Amino acid sequence: MLSSVLILLVAIIHVYILILEMFLWDTHVGRKAFKLSADFSAVTKVLAGNQGLYNGFLAAGLFYGVWLGESGFQFKIFFLICVLIAGIFGAITANRKILYIQALPALIAIAALLLQ
Repeated sequence: MLSSVLILLVAIIHVYILILEMFLWDTHVGRKAFKLSADFSAVTKVLAGNQGLYNGFLAAGLFYGVWLGESGFQFKIFFLICVLIAGIFGAITANRKILYIQALPALIAIAALLLQ
């Protein structure tokens, strides 16, 4: 039960990221969340939308794994590892904050999943 709750939390975080990147990137909310200038957000809006879509795929995989229950273990572990790697890469290349927002929750969910 705990691992499912944690996995759902990671999935919800990624739905939120999808919304920020696909729909709110070039708005006050999106610019504030990512500390962007209006000029930069306007120029990168299409790229951010594409990135948001990928975050949505991560969330979909996690939701599907939870929906499958115990038989979804491989889905859950695969998508959590993808989130963890993306979070580490993002922390190294973009912003250290990503390590705590994306990678750490995935790591905690992986630990809970493996310990159940």
